Amino acid sequence: MKSILAFLLMATLVSSQTIIAAEPQITEVAGAESHIYKRASETDLYVHLFFPEGHNKQKDRRPIAVFFFGGSWNGGTINQFMPHAKYLAARGMVAAVADYRVKTRQNTTPFECVADGKSVVRWLRSNSAELGIDPGRIAAGGGSAGGHVAAATGVIAGLDEPSEDASISSKPNALLLFNPVYDNGPDGYGHERVKDRYKEISPLHNIAKGSPPTIVFLGTEDKLIPVSTAENYKSAMESTGNRCDLHLYKGEGHGFFNPGRGNACYEKTVYEMDRFLNSLKYLRGKPTIELPSS
Repeated sequence: MKSILAFLLMATLVSSQTIIAAEPQITEVAGAESHIYKRASETDLYVHLFFPEGHNKQKDRRPIAVFFFGGSWNGGTINQFMPHAKYLAARGMVAAVADYRVKTRQNTTPFECVADGKSVVRWLRSNSAELGIDPGRIAAGGGSAGGHVAAATGVIAGLDEPSEDASISSKPNALLLFNPVYDNGPDGYGHERVKDRYKEISPLHNIAKGSPPTIVFLGTEDKLIPVSTAENYKSAMESTGNRCDLHLYKGEGHGFFNPGRGNACYEKTVYEMDRFLNSLKYLRGKPTIELPSS
């Protein structure tokens, strides 16, 4: 009887792993304009853009924010930041969610994830005139591993796709980071995935003068990203003359900012993201998202 139960348990685990591994790629999104920004690992990689009402591609030059999903560089989907993108589009920005290669779909490493993030930013800048966006006001954002991808596009000098035009910058102008993985050092998250190459890919170890202004959201009970890491990052940014706004949320754990959790942290973080973008003149007027009364 025990052997049968063990077999059934193993079958369930294998089945669930298969479901995760077979997580489908999303190639079309209702209400978005979808483009292939790159082909790599035999995969067409898409970026899905949401335009504000009345957007004129020929005349407008609006700021844009592009978001990268979390999932430990292993999986995840663009659905995670769809609410953020739609909110910013309703506020007057162009907003986008981007796919990138992950281990379960393309058997890749964090290095390919960063290369893809840089490719997205470069593609947006290369096509800015056709899309009606401002190439000098591109924000990159994301959560967890997606936050790492976004942060890396802003502070990592290398890891660009060799075949791309290096004369077009892959560096965004601002960063929107939700419990980001930005320390890959020996005591940081994901070190076993990058090992001796951590200095190439760890945002904390590559901060320099001219890094993009950054906003960070983190729960004080996050078991993956310690508050001390966020404080070290803020200190390193500010010591090199860069802006880094850190917002801590007491008692919250990893992924606390996702919508639908019933604790209003989605609304609170989006409100502060709006205010940050407003301070950079990417948005105008007050945030339209409603904060909880308590």
